[in-house]
Amino acid sequence: MKGDAAGTAPAPIPEPPPALAAHERTAAQVTADLGGDVVKGLSVHEAAARLERFGPNTLPAARRTGPFRRFLLQFHSPLIYVLLVSAAITAAIGDHVDAVVILGVVVANAIVGFVQEARAENALAALMAMTHVSATVIRDGTPRTVPSTDLVLGDLVTVEAGGKVPADLRVVQADDLEIDESALTGESLPVRKNSAVTTRDTVLADRRDMAYSGTLVSRGSGAGIVTATGAATELGLIHHLVGEATAVQTPLTRKIARFSELVTVAILGLAVLTFLIGLLRGEPAADMLTAAVALAVGAIPEGLPAVVTVTLAFGVARMVHRNAIIRRLPAVETLGSTTVICSDKTGTLTENRMTVTAVAAGGRLYEVTGTGYAPDGGLRHEGRPAELAGHPALLECLTAGMACNDAHILPNDEGGWELVGDPTEGALMASAGKAGLTSVPARVDTMPFSSELQYMATLHDDGVVYVKGSAERVLELCDEQLDGSGRPVPLALPAVTELAEAFGRQGLRVLAFARAEAPGRRLTGMPRLTFLGLQAMHDPPRAAAAAAVRSCRNAGIQVKMITGDHAGTAAAIGARIGLEGEVMTGSSLAACPDDRLPEAAERTAVFARVSPEQKLRLVRALQSRGHVIAMTGDGVNDAPALKQADIGVAMGRAGTEVAKESADMVLTDDDFASIEAAVEEGRGVFDNLVKFIVWALPANIGLGLVLVAAIVIGGELPILPVQVLWLNMTAILVLGLPFALEPHDDDIMRRPPRDPALPLITRPLVARISIVSGVLLAGAFGLFHWEQDQGASLPEARTVVVNVFAMTLLTYLFNCLSMNRPIVWGGIRRNPWVGAGVASLVAVQLLYTYLPVMNDLFESAPIGPGEWSHVAVVALISYAMIELTKRLSPVST
Repeated sequence: MKGDAAGTAPAPIPEPPPALAAHERTAAQVTADLGGDVVKGLSVHEAAARLERFGPNTLPAARRTGPFRRFLLQFHSPLIYVLLVSAAITAAIGDHVDAVVILGVVVANAIVGFVQEARAENALAALMAMTHVSATVIRDGTPRTVPSTDLVLGDLVTVEAGGKVPADLRVVQADDLEIDESALTGESLPVRKNSAVTTRDTVLADRRDMAYSGTLVSRGSGAGIVTATGAATELGLIHHLVGEATAVQTPLTRKIARFSELVTVAILGLAVLTFLIGLLRGEPAADMLTAAVALAVGAIPEGLPAVVTVTLAFGVARMVHRNAIIRRLPAVETLGSTTVICSDKTGTLTENRMTVTAVAAGGRLYEVTGTGYAPDGGLRHEGRPAELAGHPALLECLTAGMACNDAHILPNDEGGWELVGDPTEGALMASAGKAGLTSVPARVDTMPFSSELQYMATLHDDGVVYVKGSAERVLELCDEQLDGSGRPVPLALPAVTELAEAFGRQGLRVLAFARAEAPGRRLTGMPRLTFLGLQAMHDPPRAAAAAAVRSCRNAGIQVKMITGDHAGTAAAIGARIGLEGEVMTGSSLAACPDDRLPEAAERTAVFARVSPEQKLRLVRALQSRGHVIAMTGDGVNDAPALKQADIGVAMGRAGTEVAKESADMVLTDDDFASIEAAVEEGRGVFDNLVKFIVWALPANIGLGLVLVAAIVIGGELPILPVQVLWLNMTAILVLGLPFALEPHDDDIMRRPPRDPALPLITRPLVARISIVSGVLLAGAFGLFHWEQDQGASLPEARTVVVNVFAMTLLTYLFNCLSMNRPIVWGGIRRNPWVGAGVASLVAVQLLYTYLPVMNDLFESAPIGPGEWSHVAVVALISYAMIELTKRLSPVST
């Protein structure tokens, strides 16, 4: 195997049989197949040769989009293209002021978008950072500390409590070795490892003979042969899945893109039609080009990108106050369109803190209150507090749990409590602490837990041996038990066994406790024991999880729990939070054909023993049925599905960096209930955007129709390009921005989700837009000619036209504050910015009309009370017609 100093090529690594994975072969077979040594490890020379041959133990780097390209992508929109072309043409024909204004709008919108999306997706970089740890490797028989990047196939690696597994390992030695694989598999408890072979169909979470890269050693120590490095590890597979999962367009971006395409086609069509009509009438081509550009600038809703961005940004600000951080602006709206929430169990719907809920001792059943590791709560028997002095069997059972324990619960800097050690042992320490126990006799010897023994024993200086382990194994060692008064009586085996099984059916993990007197100071054998009791525990659901699930269902949103945990545990947690029905396991998923999976995924609420690839497959299956998917999670195993989902929601406290960087939104309190608030905010944002678009479009359409009508009939233009820009940048923005701060409607969380297939603007709303556009065309064009017939000058007539548009938009604003009921003063009371916008518009229009410098800049002119009364009549007619339309044709929300 070894090469010599002259540089002889190393012996090739034998190829293992392709049908057998590492977990299916014995440790000796794996070692031999990889040319390793379970005692001396590889030689330094051989390791260097393999590193040169196979490369470092790192994940492949991802290609990133640079900042300049990201900035250019902000201009990738049909509406922006038309504006840029219009600015170029305007500059070419000498209207430099108009060109600068148009370009200023475009660039300002691009800067806002670039700043909001400046944080690129760093999921792959976070995954690579997880693997940058040191490793202890045996080479030439000597332990060495090397960077994990230097590990190669066949290396002999040792691991110990508190460290990360640096590569995929086939376990060859395990000394009380337990590994926390929750970030990789979703399993909430550490997994005990050994070297015994597992079968071919054993799922990842149950492969006790394997240790996987990126997982955390929570207890004991061990050694293993490296079977995979870099991209070939299970972590590398997730890296590949994250890269493979494409970030989908959100419903908002899809609808805005479609809407932009339609508006662009309509504007270009009108501009070309205008140009051709003018040419047919014998007008100069240069004049018609100017008119076509004016039409394009007038018809394009320049304020739309700015108000959309501001509305989303205000949504982001509100979300921060509701414990959510948005990483991409469109994600705010996406939650409002969500039809299915796929949630991880551990740490998302549950506390991710094992908690004892019941203790059975002395023939009595005790309820344990409180959750987590804090000493809050207590023990109750038949509804009354249970004092240890009157419950000797309970005292002994809790003492055993505290004595036979290596965990510590310590206060942290945030005023809470932090576990150091195994979560199950932490739960036992917490239950003892709730009863007031603070210490036990000093330990003098330990018999560590092993899969063969299925129990742990500790000997203390008072001569007592305490034992904890599986109920089945501990009961085999017992002849008697303590009764309620603490006296030994014959063991009631059937009753205790039935109680343990009843706890198990509830999804609880059950441990049994016993004691004996030891004659010496060493644990040389196990005497017959006295049974002390059972402690039943689980990872409890979050306090608000059930209410949040119920609220989501009331809002028409399906909630699905997808976990790597056992089916029984998943079913029990699901039942507690309102997710009931048949559980679909990972093996059933694997056997389900692609064409049947969407229907199966639709009807199932709880999925268990699910691998990362299957989570991704489930999300895609639901998306194939037209669902908008929100995926919540906190582990490495969630990252691919978080990225594939329409919106990924990561947990901020317990979540891995991989999950956070793959997600669109991060919950700062890790609480599933915060998603309800996020859905409400998302729906409110979408409502406000639709209200703004429905309100703003008639101005753009009306301006276009007025210009087309003028060219078709011939004569002077009723409104100049610079006046069009004035309306777009004052009236539309001053009155449009209050929509971003509009409060949500009262029934927003009692509606079903908006159908993703519906267009941004539905037919009833199109009808309203058409009515107001028609009123503007008739009112503006009609008054333009009427005022001139009555002796008004051309600037005065054009000033009337500008004010018709401004005042009609003002009254139409109140139409749009609610899609189905009239709101005037109520709208001002609930949103003071509406009143401020109205006052601001009136002020700027008075300045536009009467201030001499404005008259010079915009070719406006003062008008009298008669002209203002005509403007008011048009605005009030528009308001009345829309309110009548609301009664006759309400909008379904």
